[in-house]
Amino acid sequence: MSRLLVDGVRYEVRVAGSGPPLLLLHGFTGRGATWAAHLPALRRVATTIVVDLLGHGRSDAPSDPARHAVERQAADLAAILDRVAGVPANVLGYSFGARIALHLALDAPGAVRRLVLESPSAGIADLVARAERQAADRALADAIERDGIPAFVERWEASPLFASQTVLPAARRARLHAGRLRNLPAGLAASLRGAGQGAMTPLHARLGAVACPTLVVAGALDPALDRALVVVAGIPGARLDLVADTGHAPHLEAPARFRHLVLSFLAARESLPGARRSTPNATPAPTPILEEVT
Repeated sequence: MSRLLVDGVRYEVRVAGSGPPLLLLHGFTGRGATWAAHLPALRRVATTIVVDLLGHGRSDAPSDPARHAVERQAADLAAILDRVAGVPANVLGYSFGARIALHLALDAPGAVRRLVLESPSAGIADLVARAERQAADRALADAIERDGIPAFVERWEASPLFASQTVLPAARRARLHAGRLRNLPAGLAASLRGAGQGAMTPLHARLGAVACPTLVVAGALDPALDRALVVVAGIPGARLDLVADTGHAPHLEAPARFRHLVLSFLAARESLPGARRSTPNATPAPTPILEEVT
C-alpha cells in the first residue's frame, strides 16, 4: 500500500500479483476495495494496480473541482503507470472509472495495451442536456455537503440505476452500503462538480481514435445501456458483451460471469476478430462485435 504524489495530489495505489500490469478504476462512491472479490483471480495472471480516484478512499480530495476533472485524472494515471509499471498496461474501468479509462486510452495511447470498459459513457453531447446534468450534479453536491453521507447514500441507492442490485444477497448489499457510507462529503461533492458527466467534455467525436483492443461490458437491464452502446459503436473493432439479468454493475451482480469475460479478453491475442488500428480521423466501425452472456 502506498500513496503516490502526482502533480500536487496523493493517490492511494496498491500493487500486487504476478504478470502483465492491470490498472483497475472504480466507480463514483467506490474505492479500490470495490474490486476485492475479483483480485485473487486477477492476481494469478496479472500485476494489479488498484487506485483510489480523487475524492474517494484514501486518495486526496482537492477542494478545487477542476483538479478532479476526468482529463486531469487520466493524466495522473498515465504518470502512475509509467512509475509503477513502465510498460503499457491493461486497463479496466467501471462507470466513472470507465470514463477516466477512456480518456486515458485517448490521451496516452502508449500507456494502454487493452481496454475494458464496464458501463461506460462518452459524456453528454447535447449542450442543453449537458448543462442540465451539470446543474443537477452541482445541486447533488450541495445536498451531500448539507445533509451528509447517510442521507445521500439512501438517495443514491434508490436511483433506478441500481434497482437491479436489490436482489443481491443481503451480505453483499450490506458491504456495498457500508463502503458507500465511508465516503467523505467534501470528496464526493468535489468529484461531482469537477468530474461529473455534466462537467466532462464529451468524447463522441474522438472515439474513432481509440487504437487498442477494447471490450465493453454492460448489463442488459442497465437503464443507461444506451451510453455503452454509443461507446462500443464508436470505437473501431470494439466488442460488446451484454450480461443478461444484470444492471449497471455486472462485476457486482454477476461476478463470476464478469470475471470470465475480463480474463478471456485479457488472455486473447493482441487483435480482436474484425478489429483494426485506427487514426484520429478514422471512420468508426458501423457494427460492433456483440455477444450476450447468460
